Amino acid sequence: MSVLVWIGVALLGGAGAVARFALDGFVQRRTGGEFPFGTLAVNTAGSLALGLLTGLGATGDAALLAGTATLGSFTTFSTWLLETERLAEDGEAAYSAANIVGSLACGLCAAGAGWAIGASL
Repeated sequence: MSVLVWIGVALLGGAGAVARFALDGFVQRRTGGEFPFGTLAVNTAGSLALGLLTGLGATGDAALLAGTATLGSFTTFSTWLLETERLAEDGEAAYSAANIVGSLACGLCAAGAGWAIGASL
């Protein structure tokens, strides 16, 4: 792997993390409440984009930079699980379960839709 790819991973990884922070905060401020809509929006958007990349047939450095670096730092499995656990600890079992089921359903549907769009282009 070249030095330019390493630099690209670092820069795009940072950009993905900043974009996640911005989108999560934007959505959460507008929805408020206990449910982590910001994380749901981030992970759904990331799933759509990763499905699109897959459908387009991205490989090699393009897949590494766009998929792993950018979208890998944009999406957040750990935050999703932490928020789900926090909801359960706070006695919000219904929200906790909805976060699990809703996130999985939205992510799978978005990835499938992205793949279908990418494959048709």
